[in-house]
Amino acid sequence: MSHRLRRLWQHPQYSLRVWLHRLLFWAGAVMVAVAAVSFEWLSSHGSALFKLALSWSPLLALIITPAGFVLVLWLTRRVFPGAQGSGIPQTIAATKLTHAEDRNAMLSLRIAVGKVALTTIGLCAGASIGREGPTVQVGAAIMHTLGRWVRIPIQGIERTLILAGGAAGVAAAFNTPLAGVVFAIEELSRSFEERTSGTVLTTVIIAGITAIALMGNYTYFGHTSATLDLAIAWKPVLICGIGGGVIGGAFTRVLLAFARGLPGLMGGAIKTHPYAFAGLCGLGVALLGLISGNSIYGTGYEEARSILEGTSTLPGGFGVLKMLASALSYISGIPGGIFAPSLSIGAGLGGSLAPYLPAVPLGALAILGMVGYFTGVVQAPITAVVIVMEMTDGQALTLPLLATAMLAFGASRLVNTQPMYRTLAQSFLAPEEKTPGQK
Repeated sequence: MSHRLRRLWQHPQYSLRVWLHRLLFWAGAVMVAVAAVSFEWLSSHGSALFKLALSWSPLLALIITPAGFVLVLWLTRRVFPGAQGSGIPQTIAATKLTHAEDRNAMLSLRIAVGKVALTTIGLCAGASIGREGPTVQVGAAIMHTLGRWVRIPIQGIERTLILAGGAAGVAAAFNTPLAGVVFAIEELSRSFEERTSGTVLTTVIIAGITAIALMGNYTYFGHTSATLDLAIAWKPVLICGIGGGVIGGAFTRVLLAFARGLPGLMGGAIKTHPYAFAGLCGLGVALLGLISGNSIYGTGYEEARSILEGTSTLPGGFGVLKMLASALSYISGIPGGIFAPSLSIGAGLGGSLAPYLPAVPLGALAILGMVGYFTGVVQAPITAVVIVMEMTDGQALTLPLLATAMLAFGASRLVNTQPMYRTLAQSFLAPEEKTPGQK
């Protein structure tokens, strides 16, 4: 018996290196979840602080928002360089970088802290941004840093840590474990290697369990009982799929144009006077806020929930106004994601179809709009469907959601052939590491 136990203990599966490998991912998953929950608490209080200021006078946004945009951009450039944008492109790029120094500069704890702080300040200023994209970079940074400290000599461990950290960030931020796995497959890696699948899956599950333990089991947009008869589903599916894909693709194309740098006098002026441009973008967001009755600020969670539940008092053009505010927030150069704002925009666009499709439940229109527009923006249809289903408890609409996502993906590709995050990630890669055909 002792001989058998010795042989079992000496099996590679039970080696010290393997157990260190597992403990590293398990501990990292818990840390990512705690960071995501803390980030959610900070961002929620940041948005609440801005709403408190608006309760005194909505006109205060004309001062707070432009000044806040300038402050955040200054801090980004001077104190936390590398923390700009959503954080997902940096995470994707880090999985392709071959030099440790480059990965460390992109996924350091300093950048993670800066990401959380700057996104929170942006929400304090009323920016139309989300925290989910930044949480992906924060999660990847935590896992990558743990890997540097432990230094387990396993081939490919660095890339697996980054993938697992980013996926765990999505799972904990949205409280959607399945979406975290799908996001890692579809967006972060574009592949699913068998030797890393179990590791990523376990990390996401632990992060999800930790987030639920800290915040409770909930869905961001509540529960919906909306169903859709397949006999009438084709109309909203076609409209939300094709329309959402075209609009989302056009939105992405605009953001990519500004990210590359506009030609001519306008592009030169933005490069020469970035802080003035950020202030103008903030002023534009404040003006949109006044027009919308203060509904376009922040992540858009509450607005999307109200549309889904049929209790909305939002203006008819909420979806368009929110999209403009999100575009201005992103091109200003301040950190922040587009996940949550895109879902809110999609809900607004879908909900605006209610007068023209009275036979279709409002909740179904909102969910189809979310999937259509979100797919058009990120061009990750399976991720879009899974995230929306998990966030709304909308499994009854699985087939219409899948059809909407596929149509939106095709329509978006006609408008914009380059996926947003993949294209932005190229700017962080050395020429020899870039995908063939990319410049």
